[in-house]
Amino acid sequence: MELPFAESFKIKMVESIRKSSREEREKWIKDSGYNLFGLKSDKVFIDLLTDSGTGAMSDHQWSEMMLGDESYAGASSYFKVKSAIQELLGFEYFLPTHQGRAAENVLFSVLVKEGDIIPGNSHFDTTKGHIEFRKATAADCTIDEAFDTTLSHPFKGNIDPVKLENILISSGENIPFIIVTVTCNSSGGQPVSIENLKMVKQLADKYGKIVVFDSARFAENAYFIKLREKGYQDKSIREIVLEMFACADVMTMSAKKDAIVNMGGFIAMRSKELHTKASVFNIMFEGYITYGGMSGRDLNALAQGLYEGTEFDYLETRIRQVEYLGKRLMDFGIPVQQPIGGHAVFVDAKRFLPHLPKEEFQAQTLAVELYLEAGVRGVEIGALLADRDPVTRENRYPALELMRLAIPRRVYTNNHIDVVAVALKNIYDRRETIRKGLKIVTEAPIMRHFTVTLDRVC
Repeated sequence: MELPFAESFKIKMVESIRKSSREEREKWIKDSGYNLFGLKSDKVFIDLLTDSGTGAMSDHQWSEMMLGDESYAGASSYFKVKSAIQELLGFEYFLPTHQGRAAENVLFSVLVKEGDIIPGNSHFDTTKGHIEFRKATAADCTIDEAFDTTLSHPFKGNIDPVKLENILISSGENIPFIIVTVTCNSSGGQPVSIENLKMVKQLADKYGKIVVFDSARFAENAYFIKLREKGYQDKSIREIVLEMFACADVMTMSAKKDAIVNMGGFIAMRSKELHTKASVFNIMFEGYITYGGMSGRDLNALAQGLYEGTEFDYLETRIRQVEYLGKRLMDFGIPVQQPIGGHAVFVDAKRFLPHLPKEEFQAQTLAVELYLEAGVRGVEIGALLADRDPVTRENRYPALELMRLAIPRRVYTNNHIDVVAVALKNIYDRRETIRKGLKIVTEAPIMRHFTVTLDRVC
């Protein structure tokens, strides 16, 4: 008999979490303006808002924390990260930042100007926000298959070569770079194939553009390549990672994901000239170039996390737990983005609540219902996140209206996952009773979903 799958770690420390009543949750979510970001963490039972910075660090990472060098300049902790980046990712130059959006802010301050067009695969919210803040445009070139949640395509994060080349031809002089997000969060945590990355790099070289990877979940992307792409089954994760990044000139990273730290990020590049230009903004926005808004102890944990995050056993444990939730929901008939992504399960709110009009924010409504049902906090990846058109100020309604259930790394057991699955089944069984959605009361002019307040539609 084949042995059952077991986690590649054992638990050394626990944190208590609080259960609550539905009556309590009804008050709390109303007080937060029906915005899951507005809830205090102690009002949440199972927190799947994000996998960013919410993972559990290992004993080796905690040990490295004790060895942190807190020198303002030239700290040994900086050189630990530099060595890890050179060995694992293949970049000679890097700048530390306090998180991924800070890395985008520094890099885009050098590369993006008003009127620019940045093609890529379904830019995430902060990426698009930093682009549009600079009065530039994010152009989505993702393959069409990504927008059909019923279709099981192995690499739904791929960029469509025809879409990309068309925009390079029509707007080439206004394109400073091409950005590829690995894995592609907005399309459901979907990977990009090596074949596709090489195609993007070939087109970039043809038209004289650089390629930037948004690399928060690069190791999860490499795991899917190993499992799904012909010719990579016998390659190690680290071999695949190096081949992936050979297709990039620059990378940004939120280390809060695949480096399994609570705070941190960086920019890495091959160009000394770009490093010099970006250093000016890094010093202005983040701190000196050898700490970049991070403590030495956090830099040490980041370096160790890069090594742990590129181990196959760790990745298998992490991604199979996400898959476990996805399969449970599919067994219940609940519509999700297929195949299941690397860091989260994305529930298709359009198919879950088809009777609600899009103007009533189906995914946000579903996320509120899940919190009320079981104290589980997810997040909307849909019309609220898509924001308003910067010119017309009309709401944008994306092709995908999703509720994301992002699973923190090494935090929850499958018993917690079962609670999430059954709670969603209960909602799905009574979905026809959800007759009204939500309306916006107040919103910020950009990246509104973080602080928006809403109310029930009367």
